[in-house]
Amino acid sequence: MSQMQLPAMKLADPAGFGRVAVLLGGESSEREVSLKSGAAVLAALQSRGVDAFAVDGVKALLQAIGKEKVDRVFNILHGGDGENGVVQGLLAALDIPCTGTGVLGAALTLDKIRTKQVWIAEGLPTPRYLRIAPGGDVRAAAKTLGLPVFLKPSSEGSSVGVARVMSEADLEHACQVAAEYGGEMLMEQMVEGEEFSVPVLGDIALPSIHIVPEGQWYDYKAKYQSNTTRYITPGLQGEEEAALGQLVLQAFASAGCTGYGRVDVMRDEQRGWQLIEINTAPGMTATSLVPKAARAIGVEFDELCWRILEQTLCAH
Repeated sequence: MSQMQLPAMKLADPAGFGRVAVLLGGESSEREVSLKSGAAVLAALQSRGVDAFAVDGVKALLQAIGKEKVDRVFNILHGGDGENGVVQGLLAALDIPCTGTGVLGAALTLDKIRTKQVWIAEGLPTPRYLRIAPGGDVRAAAKTLGLPVFLKPSSEGSSVGVARVMSEADLEHACQVAAEYGGEMLMEQMVEGEEFSVPVLGDIALPSIHIVPEGQWYDYKAKYQSNTTRYITPGLQGEEEAALGQLVLQAFASAGCTGYGRVDVMRDEQRGWQLIEINTAPGMTATSLVPKAARAIGVEFDELCWRILEQTLCAH
């Protein structure tokens, strides 16, 4: 177990949170994962005596706010309006505190291309990329960057709609993926090396997680369906772990993020650390990464949910 210590919790009485809406589900491509995360969070909060209830989607949240008292929101709505600034702006306008980052951090980081532009402006390491407009030329982009590359939607999560292009033979499939998605795509140089994820809680980088999938890459199946993916926590030791934590905190803050989230990184064999993306409403299921990192420092799931909810006490 890591020796990292979190600050003392701020609140002892669950009544101090008031009535808490756990926002889950919604209409994005990540709905099923969000339902699982939300159910886990709801059970954890209720086990600690919090007056919490589930709300499925933004429209239902508005109805709940109109009909009954909602003092704060635990946002576990993955993708779409849960992470693009819509929920954050709505609740800010209504003066209702919400877990996670604010409007800027949410809107920016759901867009992988704009996040990379900020990182590059800040001098932070991230793979070379090209933006492919809807209907754009995937083959020309691949030729410019050079294979191998990843092709992914600019504003999706959970490895939804990702194509791995190792050779010319893979380009036809990549073109099909782009056509089916129909939106803006990101093509970036493939990072050859180890994959890590580092959760952030406030201004603290939790222990890194070294992700070792059974297959060649960490896709949707490896994330949510596989029992063979290995997670090593902490993923590094000593000065290496500390340096990665500092890089992650800089990447998180530079993208306007606050509260909690998760930064995905890879260690390229030639170029060193490469920032991949930020998730501002990360998964909170039994196999999710943020709970794994918290558990490595002795923080069980119910305490983690409590600590995240505590962040809303100073949100206004």
